[in-house]
Amino acid sequence: MDSELHPTALCPRYHHAVELIGRRWTGAIVRIMLSGTTRFSDLTVAIPGLSDRMLSERLKELEAEGIVQRLVFAETPVRIEYRITDKGRALSAVVDSIGAWAEEWIPLEDTAPTAFARA
Repeated sequence: MDSELHPTALCPRYHHAVELIGRRWTGAIVRIMLSGTTRFSDLTVAIPGLSDRMLSERLKELEAEGIVQRLVFAETPVRIEYRITDKGRALSAVVDSIGAWAEEWIPLEDTAPTAFARA
């Protein structure tokens, strides 16, 4: 089926992008990294409720997608930083748009952690 003939056909690239960015915690990680945060420990502080295991998993996924780069500095002790790539910085407008949409349409009380626990 040609997408020009069937405009409702879902583009596989779009679907992949939405699934990637829509994974739990991924959008928050990208948003915080766009602000310049690079250290694992700083990310965990900036995103309450995110476990070390989940952060590690999401950073590996983002690295595999080319959105984040992992840098290892041969120091004592070894220092590891994560930097957003050009591909990741290209998500800035998307993240800003989602933030603006959320400000307008998501009531603040719906963002409380207890709201997610009941869902």
